[in-house]
Order: sequence, then structure tokens, then C-alpha cells
Amino acid sequence: MEDAGIIELFWERSERAIAELSEKYGAFCFSVAMNVLSAAEDAEECVNDTWLRAWNAIPPERPRHLRAWLGKITLNLALNRWQKNHASKRCAGLEQVFAELEDCIPSGEDLKRRLLASELSRAINSWLGGLRRADRVIFVKRYWYGDAVNELASDCGVSPAKMAKRLYKLRLSLKQALSKEGLL
Repeated sequence: MEDAGIIELFWERSERAIAELSEKYGAFCFSVAMNVLSAAEDAEECVNDTWLRAWNAIPPERPRHLRAWLGKITLNLALNRWQKNHASKRCAGLEQVFAELEDCIPSGEDLKRRLLASELSRAINSWLGGLRRADRVIFVKRYWYGDAVNELASDCGVSPAKMAKRLYKLRLSLKQALSKEGLL
């Protein structure tokens, strides 16, 4: 079923909307959650919570890009779960992904003193907009969706070492762009 049809089912308050979402986007949302959490039970809970959030938000919302909208909800739920699990030492999840970005993103304290969060967001979006489409997709898949380096390498038909080097160069480029903007 097309996204517009699914959204109409929500507006009609038909429970079939959830079934259609699950069929079309269940695997995608589960993958997003698993990339963060690494625990199938937690990921499944996040997906179910995503369906509940969608049910409560539509109407009045009418998402223009349903897949991205659902991915954002799932990612936020998974990150919240990860923080909860991490605080109680039960899950390592995204530590490596965050560590990779540590050198090119200002710390929370520095960020509060030096700029508003919207300025950093604008600078990153501008930098992303200047990348080739393939690099932009790789960066977002790794640092937004948390895809594994091996998975990205396989998708691009390159070795994991080559993909790691490409991601490293992208992070250096981001760091240089943020330095140029005076954000680092």
C-alpha cells in the first residue's frame, strides 16, 4: 500500500493502518532500533512504541515522508532506551559510533557557551549538502541510523577497511567545516 493510503487509514482511525505500517516499514524500523540497541526485545518494543506514537500523532499530523518520519521516531525511542540501559550498565550499543564523532563535535558545555544548537545544526546540514550524494548517504546511515561499517562496506562493494577510511575522511571534513565556521 502507498504511504498516502496508509495515512488515510490513520485519518479514518482504522486499525488496519497499524498492520499496513508494520508490513511496509516493520523491518526498516526494527533495523534502526537494532542498530542502536543490539537487543531484539528492546528493538521490538521500540517498534511497537513507534506504531503507538504514529497512532497518537496521525491525525492531526500528515507526514510528507512517512519512512523518514517513522525512522526518526524509532531512532529517538531507541536512543532513549539506550540511555536508560546504558545508565544501568546493561548495553554498550552506540559507544563506538559516538566515540568516532567525539573529535569533530563540540562538547555539550562548549556548545552551550559558544552557540545555539540551531547554529551547529545549520552548519552540519550545510556541510552535508555540499557532499556527493553517496558520501551523504553513507554518513547519515552510519551516524544517524547507526549502520555497521561492515554493512556499509558490503552495500558499497568495498572492503570494511576502505569504508572505515572513507568515514574517517568524512569526519575530518566535518571537523574542518565546523572549525572554519568557528564552532570548534
